[in-house]
Amino acid sequence: MKRTLGTCYYPEHWPETQWPEDAARMVDLGLTWVRIGEFAWSRLEPAPGAYDWGWLDRAVDVLTDAGLRIVMGTPSATPPRWMLDRYPDMLAVDAEGRPRGFGSRRHYCFSHRGYREDAARMAGLMSERYGARVSAWQTDNEYGCHDTTLSYSEAARLAFRAWLRRRYQTTDDLNAAWGNVFWSMTYSDFDQIDLPNLTVTEPNPSHLLAFRRFASDEVVAWNRAQVDAIRAHSDAPISHNYMGRVLEFDHYAVGADMEIATWDSYPMGFLLDRVPDGDRGAYLRQGDPDFQAFHHDLYRAVGRGRWWIMEQQPGPVNWAPWNPAPLPGMVRLWSWEAFAHGAETVAWFRWRQAPFAQEQQHAGLLRPDSTPAQGFHEAAQVAQEVAEAPDTAPVQAPVALIFDYASQWAWEVQPQGADFDYFGLCLDMYRALRALGLSVDILPPDTPTLDGYALTLVPGLLTLAEPLRRAIATAKGRVLTGPRTDLKTAELTTKLPLGPDLPGLAATSVMEESFPADLPRPLPGGGRIVKWLEHLETDAQVVDVTDEGTPLLLRDGNRLHLAAWPDKIAARRLLGELAREAGLETMDLPEGLRVRDTATERFVFNYGAQAQDYDGHSLPPAGVLRLNRPS
Repeated sequence: MKRTLGTCYYPEHWPETQWPEDAARMVDLGLTWVRIGEFAWSRLEPAPGAYDWGWLDRAVDVLTDAGLRIVMGTPSATPPRWMLDRYPDMLAVDAEGRPRGFGSRRHYCFSHRGYREDAARMAGLMSERYGARVSAWQTDNEYGCHDTTLSYSEAARLAFRAWLRRRYQTTDDLNAAWGNVFWSMTYSDFDQIDLPNLTVTEPNPSHLLAFRRFASDEVVAWNRAQVDAIRAHSDAPISHNYMGRVLEFDHYAVGADMEIATWDSYPMGFLLDRVPDGDRGAYLRQGDPDFQAFHHDLYRAVGRGRWWIMEQQPGPVNWAPWNPAPLPGMVRLWSWEAFAHGAETVAWFRWRQAPFAQEQQHAGLLRPDSTPAQGFHEAAQVAQEVAEAPDTAPVQAPVALIFDYASQWAWEVQPQGADFDYFGLCLDMYRALRALGLSVDILPPDTPTLDGYALTLVPGLLTLAEPLRRAIATAKGRVLTGPRTDLKTAELTTKLPLGPDLPGLAATSVMEESFPADLPRPLPGGGRIVKWLEHLETDAQVVDVTDEGTPLLLRDGNRLHLAAWPDKIAARRLLGELAREAGLETMDLPEGLRVRDTATERFVFNYGAQAQDYDGHSLPPAGVLRLNRPS
């Protein structure tokens, strides 16, 4: 697989006379791709039905004539002001009943059918005009960003009731599934059912989880409308640029309609804004050592093997609580780390820093006056290295981790602990595997087979889908479930008999408890447990226990269940033992050093602020080492 580079460009922001110089500089830098168009609706259709295609025609000519390949974005993330006059009820509404107004972006409700049709209309017009000239497409921009997946509008209320009718058929079935006999919540008509907000205390968790599933399905349907409109006129692959730790919709389901998954990687912004328990002191200017890699592996699964970085941080951003400059060398490291995880393309956001509007403090490869920024020089280094490097040869990792969006929603609906976060648990398990020097594949929750994996982790899936249950039952490698795996039904009611009912490993959970993370409990074998513990009764072998003698790790052959959330030391100890039992070679990597294997190469990355040694090699801060993969 050939590695390529790109950038995000906004020709409408710059004088037309500047476009040829920009295009030539992009090519000279070694870029192949340029993304355009995704925020330009008001320029393309300044008034309803009045189109101005000329400027975009000329921009496409300039860029393609220079030898660049275009990713064309559909502009539905920024509907023009006149669209709101057409559809005054198109705005998303927050949980407090307040409209998300005009003046920035993403101010639409996914359930509004009128705007959905207009967005698909524009996507179709763009495809009809440019389908033969562009090499790839991007639908919309960053679904869910700014907390915009969940909307409590009238359009959402009506669409939710229709969704419930399709899912449950009768109110009797809905009442039984939700347990509405509790607190006298029984419904006799679907039109009686409101959205689960503004209730006196918490709403029925089954009601709330149904709403979360509905909201995700609305994103899928919204995206599909544009995909269908594009495909009517273009055979070019289609993508969407997801964001880090945006979990309110099922990215696997959205990605199933497209050929490529892309995501927008902002390591330092994410560390300061959304990494659970991120170490700001150690990694302020580098970003978290595992957060980006987790998403690389996640979006490789969403794209079924094909994925890109559509926006890579080139310098300080503008949207985090603080916005430091990257440590020299990190722009290069982040790019190579993406390639090591199988990215086809890394594109930097953006070509030139804007001197106006909301993102004028967000760095680009060029400063506002067109002089090169630090990111430009590191991009040039990456371009030269990519040109001289052999093509990537992806390979299945030895370890898999199952990640499930529906479990994230279920945990949010019924956390049973203030800091009990499904994503955080998965990231902690992933961190421990990475600290052991293991490469990891992330797999969806309906995975039908675990063939080829020596070890598979299934942490926190409240409900096991039948394909995965069968895959666990037939897996030749070791499978570790828990904590909180298979304790609930798909409707978020308690599963009877009391679970987890795991293939080949039955146990009864007589009680589940949560406790503050700053009050951990020690383990006799080393490390501690935090946040969660299941009290289990079982005939399975008890491999490890808590300091009170409560079963911690159960085993029946190759099936194992972990009843608690381990801290860093305990996770590394337990997973290291399982990996070595499975025949995998582990490492004791120092803090901040990470390894990723392809079929032919081993990449080593130093996220630390000091030089570190690996196998006789010294890596400077932000250092990248490429070696032949050990046989």
